[in-house]
Amino acid sequence: MKKNPTPAQSAADLDAMLAGALGKTTAAPEDTPQAEAADTHPDASAARRSGYVAIVGKPNVGKSTLLNALVGQKISITSRKAQTTRHRITGMRTVGATQFVFVDTPGFQTRHGNALNRSLNKTVLGAVSDVDVVVFVVEAGHFNLADAKVLDLLPRDVPVLLVANKFDLVHRRAELAPWLRSMQERHPFAEFVPMSAKNPRDIQRFFAICAQHLPEQDWLFDADTLTDKSERFMAAEMIREKLFRLTGDELPYTSTVVIDLFVEEGRLKRIAATIVVERDGHKGMVIGDKGEKLKRIGTEARQELEKLWDCKVFLELWVKVKSGWADDEARVRSFGYE
Repeated sequence: MKKNPTPAQSAADLDAMLAGALGKTTAAPEDTPQAEAADTHPDASAARRSGYVAIVGKPNVGKSTLLNALVGQKISITSRKAQTTRHRITGMRTVGATQFVFVDTPGFQTRHGNALNRSLNKTVLGAVSDVDVVVFVVEAGHFNLADAKVLDLLPRDVPVLLVANKFDLVHRRAELAPWLRSMQERHPFAEFVPMSAKNPRDIQRFFAICAQHLPEQDWLFDADTLTDKSERFMAAEMIREKLFRLTGDELPYTSTVVIDLFVEEGRLKRIAATIVVERDGHKGMVIGDKGEKLKRIGTEARQELEKLWDCKVFLELWVKVKSGWADDEARVRSFGYE
């Protein structure tokens, strides 16, 4: 059940909202055990709430980092390369009587129109079409054309929370009041939430604010569920993260990872994967001098997966060239994109 968003606030209301948010945010961070206690000791008398919360924004604004902080574990990969997130990543967190089902989305792509980007934009549009709350992430104090294009996609019949991310980097916070008023003129945001994903107190405050906009209903998943993505999917994503991080800007983001083999043998998982690139020159970038770059990608991905799953992982990587795959809709779908 969707709630109607609150109407645009008056200037006085916005000033009060900003003052209240600043007062709560500038306090020293609290230790995480209090947050854990909220998860593990729910109020039995409280009415249960649950719902879907889409996290949207332009590329590289911090959506995946925020999702990982909200879930309490890394389930969405991150890097400085644009369009690192390519799938609808769902992460769950149960806090007290409320279960949040967060949906991370790719950054909405406006510069290139190939088949891969059309697929990513379709994912974004699908994510915001049927949720209970939308979280619109922007960098605190900033708003540009890329932000505006995402904002234009947001529904008017769903509460939208304006999350001013990287708030800890703002030095002249007095200037945020006029910025906030200009943002409210663009869209009737239900709430304003300045925050840093690294601050546990900010995360807990976000839960309290967001919970008010979720419907009263039973939980949608078991309380300890973290994501609906398979281990096979997570393996491909972790490899792609290391690929993006270790190759930097010289490798186009159109490279991808395909899992060829995933076998569990007790406490050991055997994985074989192929890194797909578009040109022979890209293949050389991934392999590196005497294979050192590919070896490092495999080592770091294996270590991350072993930490995630608490088991031993044997990982074997290959690199193949598939010319023009990112502009071939059939091949894009065959690689697991919508």
